Amino acid sequence: MIRIISPSILSADFGNLQSMTEMINASEADWLHFDVMDGVFVPNISFGFPVMEAVKKHCTKLLDVHIMIVHPEKYVQQFARAGAGMLTFHFETAENPLEVINLIHTEGIKAGITINPDIPVSELEPFIDKVDMVLLMTVFAGYGGQKFIEESYNRIDELKAMIDRKNPACLIEVDGGVTLENASKLFKHGVNVLVAGSTVFNAPDPMKMIVDLKNA
Repeated sequence: MIRIISPSILSADFGNLQSMTEMINASEADWLHFDVMDGVFVPNISFGFPVMEAVKKHCTKLLDVHIMIVHPEKYVQQFARAGAGMLTFHFETAENPLEVINLIHTEGIKAGITINPDIPVSELEPFIDKVDMVLLMTVFAGYGGQKFIEESYNRIDELKAMIDRKNPACLIEVDGGVTLENASKLFKHGVNVLVAGSTVFNAPDPMKMIVDLKNA
């Protein structure tokens, strides 16, 4: 089974982004996760293209970009050019999700779709065979440090069954409240990609934490 750790740079020390990126390069992390917030779809604002481009200059890992923005179709090309290798948008923000998926694939990068915990997993069924990954938010998008929502396991099981039927190659990613305590259970339920922010960057030894999460 594929196990991928994608540390969220939102929890890194922004005064030392180059050294943070070089630590990720040297670690067993597979991807580097970017949370892009616009202050409209979610209340917070994070960072945009200049930060992504700066990190991409030093990062050897795939940039796993999660955009929490309205009108995602307007920015697909810019995110691809800024270095995104996987671009995941919110179902809730797109008038035509299939259009956004096709735009992402046209740029030659992988496409992901995501939903918040209050959106039924069944809403994603028409798109499962069109995407490379589904991100299930296990907290509500827009804030770091939230507690993992336990009901998420049932949602993961529902999604896993749907993927097994329609697109077994599609990855499952979770984001929100991922810790060493729940990583093993998440993998057992079929999750492939763990996004971990404060769990990694606030650990005494972030590189060891990445290894421990992957082997949970």
